[in-house]
Amino acid sequence: MRTQVAIIGGGPSGLLLSQLLHKRGIASVVLERRSRDYVLGRIRAGILEAGFVNLMREAGVAERMDQECIIHDGTTFSCGEEEFSIDFRRHAGTPVVVYGQTEVTRDLYDATEQDPGRVITEADEVMPHDLDTDKPYVTFVKDGLTQRLDCDYVAGCDGFHGVSRKQIPDSVRREYEKTYPFGWLGILSETPPVHDELIYANSEQGFALCSLRNEHLSRYYVQCPLTDRPEDWSDDRFWEELKRRIPSRHAANLVTGPSIEKSIAPLRSFVCEPMRWGRLFLCGDAAHIVPPTGAKGLNTAASDIHYLYHALLQFYEEKDGEGLERYSEKALARVWKAERFSWWMTSLLHRFPDQSGFDLRIQRTELAFLQDNDAAQKVLAENYVGLPY
Repeated sequence: MRTQVAIIGGGPSGLLLSQLLHKRGIASVVLERRSRDYVLGRIRAGILEAGFVNLMREAGVAERMDQECIIHDGTTFSCGEEEFSIDFRRHAGTPVVVYGQTEVTRDLYDATEQDPGRVITEADEVMPHDLDTDKPYVTFVKDGLTQRLDCDYVAGCDGFHGVSRKQIPDSVRREYEKTYPFGWLGILSETPPVHDELIYANSEQGFALCSLRNEHLSRYYVQCPLTDRPEDWSDDRFWEELKRRIPSRHAANLVTGPSIEKSIAPLRSFVCEPMRWGRLFLCGDAAHIVPPTGAKGLNTAASDIHYLYHALLQFYEEKDGEGLERYSEKALARVWKAERFSWWMTSLLHRFPDQSGFDLRIQRTELAFLQDNDAAQKVLAENYVGLPY
């Protein structure tokens, strides 16, 4: 088999890159280790920056998103009973869109059905080779048979635990990491959201987030110890704890119900440099991870796809390799800004085990400053809706 771009990983970033290239006549093959049903069963983020929304439209897969998404013009912060909202349109000129990652992935998978063979699922033992030559290739096992896919370039969109990042030699690869001493316990429930905006709550009991997927599907989180397990938390315990952490007027309006998904996610910040080695380009979680506090995980993957897609267009349509040469530099410049914002949001809103009384007062003062200062709100809004590519 031969293609122009081999894409390892059939999540939203790999599928989006493939679909964008397909619309411009550039051939790609996506190799995904899991089945389509497994990929679509993952519960992930649902806040899309304007840049991501525009990429979906450019890829020709935005029709359902535009019909079903929820537009958010702002978000709410609370500290105890105090709360305030930040207006995205006023401060940044654009809203964000609520549309679940599962739905994004479903739309992208549906688009590939018109082009059989572009996505190969249940591809085992995927391994790129000769990435530092002008003839890279990828091997994989499908239905018990080893196959070879020759290509011009390889896009590693296979997540933190994938094979792609490990192909960059230890002598070249540098990794930066910060782990946080807590996790997020999240539940999904078929209940109406408690508020028409997301609520980011700082409380004496710890952080909480009230989010949503649509008007009948809510996503809620509470900060919890890393030693906790989902089975330690009954639904009743979760709802009571959430009510303790959000302002009482919202707690009184909270509609509870059985959880349909419950999980605990650890929080970490991680960046791999460089994001390119030879003919390999890393995208998304293969290269970087952010804590979910700033809703940047899926969106930083989308910005990587933007830079790589345009670099590949520049190469194939204009015979100019400048974009490919500078891909890592451009992607990392934006990634680190997203890392900073996510770290700041996490530091602002969570309880840390070693916080002193001074630290807590500074945290509360930071929130008060954000509430009262227009310039601070503008900075937050610009980062939250997404910095320009």
